[in-house]
Amino acid sequence: MPAITASMVAELRAKTDAPMMECKKALTEADGDMGRAEEILRVKLGNKAGKAAARITAEGVVAASVAGSTGALVEINCETDFVSKNESFLAFSGACARLVAEHAPTDVAALSSLPLAQDGFGPTVEDVRKGLIGKIGENMTIRRFKRYAGGGQLAHYLHGTRIGVVVEFDGDAVAAKDVAMHVAAMKPAALSAADVPAELVEKERKIAAEKAAESGKPAEIVAKMVEGSVQKFLKEVSLLDQVFVKAADGRQTVGQHLKGAGTTVRGFTLYVVGEGIEKKTDDFAAEVAAQVAAAKAG
Repeated sequence: MPAITASMVAELRAKTDAPMMECKKALTEADGDMGRAEEILRVKLGNKAGKAAARITAEGVVAASVAGSTGALVEINCETDFVSKNESFLAFSGACARLVAEHAPTDVAALSSLPLAQDGFGPTVEDVRKGLIGKIGENMTIRRFKRYAGGGQLAHYLHGTRIGVVVEFDGDAVAAKDVAMHVAAMKPAALSAADVPAELVEKERKIAAEKAAESGKPAEIVAKMVEGSVQKFLKEVSLLDQVFVKAADGRQTVGQHLKGAGTTVRGFTLYVVGEGIEKKTDDFAAEVAAQVAAAKAG
């Protein structure tokens, strides 16, 4: 029997989207015949949602659906960047965004119960999700979503599939689109300084106080240093106070840009895939090689 190499496993996985070890087993059973291994996988691949459910999903995509003043932004996660490019996974993500916009589910559980049919799976979003887990061989989860239907205009921007922004505004659509692109690039924490979460401010204040205390200066000077650091931080993370990425003079703030365009931003949502999720780093080739070596040793 020919040796089952890491490159063979990778090639079969690319063709079938099947899990790595399933590819290895199929190739072993097929004596290295790639075509036969594909057939074996089509027969053997069942619903593996139960086994996959515990695996970390830190990759994925952000999808948007916007029509007039109604829109939605969703983040759907999977385990690997490879699957985030899978056509069925992308179709599922887009469908979830449309369903959020059209049906206004209150949470992920409500979204999961909405009707959906895809790739022969259904009749609900959850049924399709589980079916795709079995077909693709990776865990996938609906992480979060944000819906807009407040009457304001909407502008959105997707930077590839990993960063998504929706901006709710009144005024000029071009200016709002530019701001959406700015948000994707500069990642503000809030619309204005007053909107920055208290926990972020306190964290920055603590860091500033520790740094200032090391200066050995009088308490009143230290207090001013701390306050100055906090105010600088607020300007850096507040959308309206940030320097606009397209500012010709390098100084104009987003707030000034919007005022000049007669536009008001009501709010925004920024999603970055996997943000805040602890990722597991794998060496695919090394893992395959280790598995093959273990099989030979056995």
